[in-house]
Order: sequence, then structure tokens, then C-alpha cells
Amino acid sequence: MTDATKPFEDAALAAFGDVLVVGVNHQTAGSRLRDQLFVPEEEAPRRLAELREMGLDEALLLSTCDRVEMVTTARDPAATRQALLALLARWGELRAADLAGQSYCRTGAAAVRHLFAVTASLDSQVIGEPQVLGQVKESHRRAVDAGMMGPGLEPVLRAAYQAAKRVRAETALAERPVTLAAAALRVARDLHGKLGRCAGLLVGLGEMGELLASELQAAGLNDLAIAHPRASRAEAVGRATRSTTAAGSGTSCSNPYSGSNAAAANRRRGRAVSRPGSAAISQAARRPSSTA
Repeated sequence: MTDATKPFEDAALAAFGDVLVVGVNHQTAGSRLRDQLFVPEEEAPRRLAELREMGLDEALLLSTCDRVEMVTTARDPAATRQALLALLARWGELRAADLAGQSYCRTGAAAVRHLFAVTASLDSQVIGEPQVLGQVKESHRRAVDAGMMGPGLEPVLRAAYQAAKRVRAETALAERPVTLAAAALRVARDLHGKLGRCAGLLVGLGEMGELLASELQAAGLNDLAIAHPRASRAEAVGRATRSTTAAGSGTSCSNPYSGSNAAAANRRRGRAVSRPGSAAISQAARRPSSTA
């Protein structure tokens, strides 16, 4: 945007003056808080229903490893912001005050610019990562299915998709596709060489964590344990990737080995680890063929 075109672009954005964005992201909150607020895909319809019960006619819920955001339209942004922060805190079993210094609110033109930047992957931890556009579109689809999309947000999202397309077509951003998972995998290979002889522990999940688990195993890492405070999430990803799961503190996790097989596996792969306040991790081979 140049100084000459800015007034015209601001005037265009002013047409979306009721747009409101409230959330947390990697710039405002640490990974622990973001993971606590993360909304799994299967819970998204219920969360959208709660937004409707608040009296919102339109809403987009975007939950990724980088951010948890709610996009809506509001005639009273201050009141809606407070209500959304209170709801977000309740979802994460937090106090609203806990989010006060770790959240953000964008309104009008600033909200539209923010949504454009997110959709074009200009606001990601790894600039240019391609996943976020698909994540926004999937969130859009869920909002449509829930009857939470209308004339306030639909044109904003359509414009955001066009902007993202232009960014990738008219800049060098997409010349070398990159993701946070790919960057982590590159570092792992630089440090350890071939990953087939290594064992790994993935702490935390989110969509990028799940992608990283798949990337590591595709690169030859056969022994991968997953640790997460929520046992159900660790177990679900463990089943999907055939990894060892690590349940939250105080929760036992399943072990495919029993009896002498378990002892043999522990000798080969390491023992179960449990520390106060940390995850309880049971190391086991990923592949059934490795059992005795």
C-alpha cells in the first residue's frame, strides 16, 4: 500500500466496519495457553452453537497451533469483546483476567487487515506455510454448516482468499513451500542425521504437532512417544500414527506389551517415566512387528 492509495483502501475497508476479531496467537500467548484453549475439530460445532446462543448471527472459529480466534460482526465491539473473552476463558477453564494481557481485539479495518494477513500466511510462525489457508477455509465451511455465515463475514472471507491467492502468485513467498513441521524436521536431520536410529518425544499437539508426528515417522523415526495433558488427544494421535501415547499426569496409558514382552520392550526402548506434574510416558515400539 502506498501513501497515494491508502485513503482509497481505508475507505474500502470501512465498509466492513462491524468486523471484530478476538483471540490469542503465538505473538501474544505461549504454547501452553494456546494448547489449553485449542478447540478440537469434533468440538467446533458445539462451540459455534455457544456463539449463536450468545446472540451472534455470524461467527468464524479458527483454532490452529498458532492461534485461537473468533471472528464476528458487532455493533457494540467493547461489549462483544468482553463476552467473547469470558467465553474463551470458560472453554479453557481459566479466568477472564488470565487472558487480559495475552489476547487481542481488532475492529473494523484493522480486523479485516488481520484476517487477510492470517489467510495469506503473513501472520504465521513460519511465514508462507501453506496450511493456514486450508484451515481458514475449513473453519468457513463449518460456520456455513452451522448457519453462522452471512453478508457481514462472507465477502470479507472471499476477499481474503483472493488476497492470499495474489500473495502466493505475485510474490516469492510460495517459491519454497515451508511449514513449521518441515523446519523442525530439517533441524532434526541436521543434528542427528538419519532418524531411523533415533527415538523421539513429541510434547504437545495441535494440528502442527500431528503433522510433525507424521513427518517424523515418514522420515524414518520409528520410535516416537507423544506427551499431552489430555490423555484422549495423545491416544487419538497415537492410534493415527501408531506412536506410543503419553497420558496426562496421574493417568495410566495403554501399553501394547504385557508380561515378559513388556519387560523386553522396556529394555530395548527405555522405561516408563513419570514425574510429578509432568506426563506419564510409556515407551513402546511403534510397530507390532517389533514385539518378541
